[in-house]
Amino acid sequence: MMKRLLVIDDEPGHRLMVKAVMEDAGWTVSEAGSGEQGLEVLESDNVDVALCDMRMPGMDGMETLERIHMLRPQLPVVMLTAFGTVSTAVDAMKRGAYDYLTKPADNEELVTVLDKAQEYGRLVRENEQLKSRLKGDGQGREIVGDSPPMRRVLDLVAQAGPSEATVLISGESGTGKELIAEALHKASLRAAKPLVKVNCAALPENLLESELFGYMRGAFTGAVKDKPGRFQLAQGGTLFLDEIGEMELPLQAKLLRALQERVVEPLGSVRPVEVDVRILAATNLDLKQEVEEGRFREDLYYRLNVLEIVAPPLRERPLDLPPLVGHLLDKLSRKNHKDVDSVSPGFLEALAGYAWPGNVRELENVIERALILSRSTTLGIELLPEHVLAPHGSANVKEPGESQAPADDISLAGAEREALVRALNAHGGHREKTAQSLGISRRTLQYKLSKYGLTNRR
Repeated sequence: MMKRLLVIDDEPGHRLMVKAVMEDAGWTVSEAGSGEQGLEVLESDNVDVALCDMRMPGMDGMETLERIHMLRPQLPVVMLTAFGTVSTAVDAMKRGAYDYLTKPADNEELVTVLDKAQEYGRLVRENEQLKSRLKGDGQGREIVGDSPPMRRVLDLVAQAGPSEATVLISGESGTGKELIAEALHKASLRAAKPLVKVNCAALPENLLESELFGYMRGAFTGAVKDKPGRFQLAQGGTLFLDEIGEMELPLQAKLLRALQERVVEPLGSVRPVEVDVRILAATNLDLKQEVEEGRFREDLYYRLNVLEIVAPPLRERPLDLPPLVGHLLDKLSRKNHKDVDSVSPGFLEALAGYAWPGNVRELENVIERALILSRSTTLGIELLPEHVLAPHGSANVKEPGESQAPADDISLAGAEREALVRALNAHGGHREKTAQSLGISRRTLQYKLSKYGLTNRR
């Protein structure tokens, strides 16, 4: 991998020395005789590290450092300082310099420090790219939520994404297991290659086998030409096996062989085909129980479950309800060409009081139904189906002017306040138990109670 260095120094002799040393170490070196020239180079040259002298006529090293950070915030900058002015270099590090060297720098130390700076810059860029990938693909396919259960999921995605490990994603229907699989693929080194999805519950065993492994011409009636399987289509990328628990035992054995030997045999072929794919699997079943009852192979279970990510049900992440409603309202309004931009407090109160057995998928369906029926820019409780209103009793869910909630609960944050009130009531005002049930710390609970004026609530 090419490493690119920009040397900003008003001494031509020192620039020449650094250039010779670093080119011998495998770097490509650009030069600038002043801070102004260095900034011009950075506007057109994508360097990995800048080496900047502290004392230069005109724009000095400190000002150059600040201007570099404005232009390229993630670029590591190593400062050069003469003996006796180390305190100035330390001040530069406080302002964001990666490191400093005293002139004339020892050649070995110069190479070591710049190599480390380049590696640091690479890690920073990769981390930013990972965060960007996890935010979604710009088409509504993103994981929404900042509750402790969802933060744990995102942390696991960030850790497991760049690895080659097989991941088992478990959770109830509608919890977003497919979104987690997409996020893992985006966070992986295979992100530029395909993510191929297979729903194992949607096809009978014989068709699922041909979908996974492909078939050769003449393998069965109707096979008029060769067809590659999903393993081959995912070559170099990721294969997502959704509802893996529904796969029949004979096919499980063939899948296990493909995972262990990294080869597949298309139907009608006697020649194995090598495949290089990463496997992600999802299930809404308890696979351990399926193994105990003989419906799922134990060896395949352990092959798939190198790491497990559990998608939490919506009822266990009440603090995510407001941002989820906002996200879905925005997405579905655009999809259905409707000018709806808010929901009423009563609407949110009803949503917060419902258990959501269908999880986020059910929430999306309810909001889309309400949005389609709406004649206003605000969704009200009259648009909700009876089964959602039933836990409250529709007569007890009131709109502004009738509710006992503060009038400023019109924002989506009202649902978070309601979740806090319900949790406090459920635990008799006990703060520690309330915090545990919400999956947050006592300090965070105290902050939120203060935020919503609930500090005196018992």
